Amino acid sequence: MKKVITYGTFDLLHTGHINILRRAKEYGDYLIVAISADEFNELKGKKAYYTFEQRKAILEAIRYVDEVIDENTWEQKIQDIQKHEIDVFVMGDDWKGQFDYLKEYCEVVYLPRTIGISTTKIKTDLKVNNG
Repeated sequence: MKKVITYGTFDLLHTGHINILRRAKEYGDYLIVAISADEFNELKGKKAYYTFEQRKAILEAIRYVDEVIDENTWEQKIQDIQKHEIDVFVMGDDWKGQFDYLKEYCEVVYLPRTIGISTTKIKTDLKVNNG
């Protein structure tokens, strides 16, 4: 069985998220999604609309996702890859080159983002439209 992993906050689910999850799943048989814990988001200066548990429940309901784990530090990726016997690490291409150090442990793939949609854009659009 070929295992794939990807990381993110996955807040305010949108078509870009679905596209990256669908394409990530195409690289293997089993997709693990590591989502940022609430405490980790705080350390990164991010504020998610949904709690970790809510984001986890949403992701677990998506047919491309086989397992959801928590991300608590930037440094845990190597341990996750080893622990879960990951074959392919997938991220959006806006991170291109940032995770090449993981090539020692598995294949690293950067997928193109869906043009015109992001959680940041949604939050900005909502602020503008709701004044």
